[in-house]
Amino acid sequence: MNSIFEKNLKFRNKWILERFMSLLTECIIPELKVIKASGTWKKERIIASPQRTRIILANGTEALNFCANNYLGLSDNKEVISAAKVALDKYGAGLSSVRFICGTQTIHVELEKKIAQFHNREDTILYASCFDANAGLFETFLTSEDAILSDELNHASIIDGIRLCKAKKYRYKHRDMVDLENKLQESMSSRLRLIATDGVFSMDGTVTPLPKILELAKKYNALTFVDDCHATGFFGKTGRGTEDYFNQLGSIDIINSTLGKALGGAAGGYTTGKKELINLLKQRSRPYLFSNSLPPPVVASASKVMDLITNSTELLNRLKNNTNLFRNNMKTAGFTISGDNHPICPVMIGDAKLANEFANKMIEQGIYVIGFNYPVVPKNKARIRVQISAAHSQDDIKQAVNAFIHVGKKLKIIK
Repeated sequence: MNSIFEKNLKFRNKWILERFMSLLTECIIPELKVIKASGTWKKERIIASPQRTRIILANGTEALNFCANNYLGLSDNKEVISAAKVALDKYGAGLSSVRFICGTQTIHVELEKKIAQFHNREDTILYASCFDANAGLFETFLTSEDAILSDELNHASIIDGIRLCKAKKYRYKHRDMVDLENKLQESMSSRLRLIATDGVFSMDGTVTPLPKILELAKKYNALTFVDDCHATGFFGKTGRGTEDYFNQLGSIDIINSTLGKALGGAAGGYTTGKKELINLLKQRSRPYLFSNSLPPPVVASASKVMDLITNSTELLNRLKNNTNLFRNNMKTAGFTISGDNHPICPVMIGDAKLANEFANKMIEQGIYVIGFNYPVVPKNKARIRVQISAAHSQDDIKQAVNAFIHVGKKLKIIK
């Protein structure tokens, strides 16, 4: 009897589960159809080689890569790889723990010190990603008595991090300092006020108006926060990011950034600033407290990158020259390029389907680029976001420009 009952119960539970999963599928399928019909379906191309300027796809296609965040070309650097291998043998594959239990090794502390010294800050805290750093920052020290003022085009991780905190939220118009000042005046009764912005806006390659933000912060006694993921290591005279670009080193109160782009491209993020803030984050920041420590090979590779860029501007100078070469040649050819002389070079197309078609035809020309469209960018502002690397040669740049011209004429983007 028990056996029959158990079989019936198992059958019933399976039927209920399948029914609920069927309902879920019914809800999802229409959404997927809408995405496909709009021409914005994101198909992942599979790479079968290391991340470098010349890559090989799983289907055997060889291409020049012009869309990686590998700004300094260090993702496949031999010295960086060697450092990771040494750490793998010496410290293991991973920690199987969060930092405060048994997940902190000497190399974690050493990397945090190197990052703090690079930015000339008091201390640094490492995270699994900058997304985690943004998720763990605002709710840790902002209360319902505080206010946060955020640029409307800030990165999704900043937006999500802000949603988690209890502070009163103000969103000012993109890079509009008049609107920011109005919001600062509206929030005068708050205990703390934090102005939050990307240093470089990744979809447009535009730079936040930092000098004016700092001026307003001083005038209204506000704090400043900058996410510098698309600036750290290569932007500014010494590669120290947005404040370096504006000759304002040491001016930003809190900087968040990533190890997953220019600084080796592996993984990881961080917050750097006053020691008291970092101590509080280590006590209360949820992504830090409840996420495994960065694996030793990742820590070691990032540490090696910090050594390579701290006392040399060779790579960032090469990146600057490559950026100027690409931007100038593309504009001469008749393309509209967005951005403020940054290695992010958005080639504006407009129509989403056309942008995707353009990117597909570029791979036929041996150039790997991706079309960006809604919801990643606003509707009718689709683009090919080209990203220049210090590892590109001048011949690589010219080959990419020639491919753009060929496809651009074919699709009647340029004459």
